[in-house]
Amino acid sequence: MPAPQHLRLALPALCAAAALALLSGCGEASRLPETGVAGSAPQLPAPSTSLIPTVKVAPVEGWAADAAPKPAPGMTVTAFARGLSHPRWITVLPNGDVLVAESNKPANAGEGKPPSLRGWVQGLFMKRAGAGVPSADRITLLRDADGDGVAEVRSVLLQGLTSPFGMALVGQTLFIANADAVVKLPYQVGQTQVTAQPTKLVDLPAKINHHWTKNLIASADGKKLYVTVGSNSNIGENGLENEEGRAAIWEVDAETGQHRVYASGLRNPNGMAWEPGSGKLWTVVNERDELGNDLVPDYLTAVEEGAFYGWPWSYFGQHVDERVTPARPEMVAKARVPDYALGAHVAPLGLAMGDSKVLGGKFGTGAFIGNHGSWNRKPPSGYKVVFVSFVDGKPQGLPRDVLTGFLTEDGKALGRPVGVALDQRGGLLVADDVGNAVWRVGAPGG
Repeated sequence: MPAPQHLRLALPALCAAAALALLSGCGEASRLPETGVAGSAPQLPAPSTSLIPTVKVAPVEGWAADAAPKPAPGMTVTAFARGLSHPRWITVLPNGDVLVAESNKPANAGEGKPPSLRGWVQGLFMKRAGAGVPSADRITLLRDADGDGVAEVRSVLLQGLTSPFGMALVGQTLFIANADAVVKLPYQVGQTQVTAQPTKLVDLPAKINHHWTKNLIASADGKKLYVTVGSNSNIGENGLENEEGRAAIWEVDAETGQHRVYASGLRNPNGMAWEPGSGKLWTVVNERDELGNDLVPDYLTAVEEGAFYGWPWSYFGQHVDERVTPARPEMVAKARVPDYALGAHVAPLGLAMGDSKVLGGKFGTGAFIGNHGSWNRKPPSGYKVVFVSFVDGKPQGLPRDVLTGFLTEDGKALGRPVGVALDQRGGLLVADDVGNAVWRVGAPGG
């Protein structure tokens, strides 16, 4: 990837600084374990900033043919499907078929604005982490008809999309969240291919596209869609005029496309799920970077209608980010504290809620979370699927490992978990974009 012209004079110093960052974790804070900033009442360290951010990228190695991640005791793991192209998201249909969005960043993301020095450094190193793979732009259907935990049917359901991510079936309409729009098309359960062309329901912000993934979930009655739209920057450095409608969850009328911002100040929300007891909407959020190894904790939270969660002016409630100008104390004052910290830079993407006992574990009811893993923390954090127990509709205790082993001892990425979903038999499906696989975690013999 050639350097932009306006950065070339800075390359010698940049390369030296980047090498130093890789070796030493430039400007790193104290090396707390990732659980040091996890839980319902985390103790946050002081912020730490530096000229060049910490860069600790796990280069891609991939899985050997006979290798797999490691499940928690009492659980098993099988390769539900291998040989996919950057699988990011999973939706389970009423008949048990599984839809997989094979997708990556749009080819034209970032057009129209030269990258900042920091942005160029990040992009350079993220290519080593598997983020530079061209997007397949398709949805593949997987079917495990004999129930052995391996999909024997694989069919391209739909292709020619624009970096698809979230999917939801409402009646006989399949909704898909592309990077730039929510689209819909008719779909009958059981179809392995569709010929109908998607039609646009509503445009989504896509200019520059710092965060391209768009997820969606339907309300219980199917009348509303809730759509995640990540920020266009780390802390507003691309101009707040380019953040209109972003760092938010939208509520969209599934029939007309009319929409409004349902909750805001969420830097990059991804996975969403309905908590079964209360019926409340929950999400996982990727928080801001470059405040040290142990800030800011990514989080899991209930999404309250009309609530503001702080971005960009503050984090985890009223912790002011002094880098953001102009200051907005009135916005900081109304920032809602998230319900649960997952750890700094773990990059939570997937979220599914259910009962882990069907997997052979003893975790109880709660949330399964796919932590994609850090690119800017030393030591790395995330790179695993975790479970957070819920009691009376609220998260309790610390995250517990469900699926690990995605990193080698010398720091290479065999895989990176993204979307998670519970299948009809109670197994947990995990999309692994770097490993190009979907894994199934289940109970022995189930």
